[in-house]
Amino acid sequence: MSNSSLAQGFLVKQAGMLSLIQDAGRFGAFNLGLTNGGPVDLLAFQWANRLCRNTLNATAIEISVGGLILIAQVDTTLAITGANMPLTINGQTKGLWRSYHVKAGDEIALGFATQGVRCYLAVADGFNITPSFGSTATVCREGIGGLRGEKLLAGDMLACTCRDSHQNTHNNSHKNKNLILIEKLRPAYTDEIILHTVPSYQQRHFTSYQQRLFFSTEYTVSKSFDRMGYRLEGQAITCDVEGILSEGICHGAVQIPADGQPIVLLNDRQTIGGYPKIGAVSSVDTAKLGQLNQGGKVHFEPISMEQAHNIFHLNLSGFNRTELVTCD
Repeated sequence: MSNSSLAQGFLVKQAGMLSLIQDAGRFGAFNLGLTNGGPVDLLAFQWANRLCRNTLNATAIEISVGGLILIAQVDTTLAITGANMPLTINGQTKGLWRSYHVKAGDEIALGFATQGVRCYLAVADGFNITPSFGSTATVCREGIGGLRGEKLLAGDMLACTCRDSHQNTHNNSHKNKNLILIEKLRPAYTDEIILHTVPSYQQRHFTSYQQRLFFSTEYTVSKSFDRMGYRLEGQAITCDVEGILSEGICHGAVQIPADGQPIVLLNDRQTIGGYPKIGAVSSVDTAKLGQLNQGGKVHFEPISMEQAHNIFHLNLSGFNRTELVTCD
C-alpha cells in the first residue's frame, strides 16, 4: 500500500448538524479531568464496525440529526447504522444496517433523522486518526480527539485505507461480500423507553415517598439534551441535602439538581460533580436514551446491581451470537 493511498479517504462535502469522530471512548484519564467521550449509542456503533468486519473499537463517525455528505477518495467498504436517516449513494436510495462497496468519486449523503437521533458510519479498517490521550474520541468541550478536538467541518479529509474489494482470489471472495443485519434483529427506536436504574448509595437522602414518586413518574426529554446529558421534565424530586462534596460521576448517573428535575449524564459528562444522585441507568439503556429526541417519554425502573449485570451480559451474549448475512 502506498503512502499516498493512506493519506486519502473521504472528503467532507457537508458536515451536517453535528458529526464527530469517535472510537469506543477514552478510559483511564479521569485523573487528568478528561471524560470518556465515545459513541452515545454503543450498540449501533459496534454494529457498524461489525458490518465492516472491523474490531469493535475502530474509529467511525457519529452523526447527530443528519446532513452529512462525504465524497469517497478511495475504493473501500462502509456501513451505516442507528437512527432512521435517509441514505443515498450517488443519488440512489439505500438502506441502513448493511455494508456497501464504494469507489473513489462516490457521494454518500445522509438526510435528517425521522426516528432516533444518531447514526454511525464505519469504514473498512476504521478511519486513520491520530489518538489523543489514548483515544480518537472527540469531546468538543475539552477540545480533544478527532481532527482538531471539534466537530467535522466542510473540507475536512478523513483518512482511511484503500480496500479494493473487487480484487479478490476465489478462496477469500466470501470475506469481501457485503453484510447485512436482518431487519427483525435491528434495534427498534421508539419515543418511549424504560431506563433500568440501580439506586445510588445517596438514595438515603431521598425519602421513600420521593423514591416512589421518581420511579412512578413519566418524564419528558426537555429541549436541553446533548452528549453531556439529558435534562428531563416532570415531577420534581426533593432530597434532604442541596448538594454534596464533589465526587466522581459514572456514566448514566441520575443527578437531582435544586429544581428537582432529573438529569441523566452521558458520555461527555463532567468527571466530578456535587448534585445528589438517586441512581445510575444501565449502559444498555443509556444507548436507547441517546436516540430520544425532545418530547420523548422516559420511565425509570429500579433494579439491583445483579440485575444490571445480567442485563448487560445477556445483551452482550445476544450481540455476539447474532449472525450477519451476506448480500450483494
